[in-house]
Amino acid sequence: MTDRPFVLIPGHPHPRVFERLQTGFQIVRIDTADPALVTPDIAKKVRAVAVSGAGTGRITADFMAALPNLEIVANFGVGYDGVDAPYAGRNGIMVTNTPDVLTEEVADVALGLVIATAREFHKAETWLRQGRWASEGNYRLTPGSLRGRKAGIFGMGRIGLAVARRLEACGLPVAYHNRRQVPDVVYDYHPTLKGLAEAVDILVSVVPGTASTEKAVNADILKALGPHGIFVNVGRGSTVDEDALIAALSDGTILAAGLDVFADEPNVPQGLLDAPNAMLLPHVASASIMTRNAMADLVADNIFAWFDDGRPLTAVPETADVKAAAR
Repeated sequence: MTDRPFVLIPGHPHPRVFERLQTGFQIVRIDTADPALVTPDIAKKVRAVAVSGAGTGRITADFMAALPNLEIVANFGVGYDGVDAPYAGRNGIMVTNTPDVLTEEVADVALGLVIATAREFHKAETWLRQGRWASEGNYRLTPGSLRGRKAGIFGMGRIGLAVARRLEACGLPVAYHNRRQVPDVVYDYHPTLKGLAEAVDILVSVVPGTASTEKAVNADILKALGPHGIFVNVGRGSTVDEDALIAALSDGTILAAGLDVFADEPNVPQGLLDAPNAMLLPHVASASIMTRNAMADLVADNIFAWFDDGRPLTAVPETADVKAAAR
């Protein structure tokens, strides 16, 4: 069929996105979302962009402006800070993301980081693998534990709620900070992040990367968390002042940190790599085959729904009022 809409996929797509979309659309590929790579033919034909894999690049206002017939940008992931959604909303372009399908997976990893960081699982395993259990005896008693602690969630959205349920099941009282109090959430609410950090000794960050959250977890917050504090981040690396975190880990301002995200991925600051009290993961919270396939399906389903029904499945708030043109 030659009348199928054209979908542009920058970068290296998740295979399932490509497989699904090619059944109903004509696919155009470019190396990255660079306006300079948009040829006149691409500009004329493309009506959708699927953001679905590595090397995509940011979907900027300039990139969208280079596609005058663009109707929808389908983002792979809950966080969509790489897409200029306010520009899209002002210019009648729908933006979608992939909530819910990765909530439980990410929450599992957050809990795993809390426990593994507190109990030093990564270092204890290294002790065993190096033969030191046999040659030197038992691994040391860990100064960290979950017992007697209070947990705080920075960002009580879908994932934050799932993390809170897990921590509560571990016997920990839970509190949270958001821009505003969440209706029907029974956990204690703190109107400031500093107030939350002062009240807890485990702080789990699940917030997206936005201008308002840029380096929100700074030296003051870490000091408020205290010398027994554990900081875990499965949200966005940009929300943390990494220099302040390195200093806090080094000088005992906090006890330990477990991180799955970093400000300049895949580049991790040497100070974090050198910190013996930091457990570091390469942004794997949603990285199971099952969950990534579900995310890929939702990217494709949003594009199919837009062109079939004029309504996507999971519009982001900035574009919730965007309407499809009459077919």
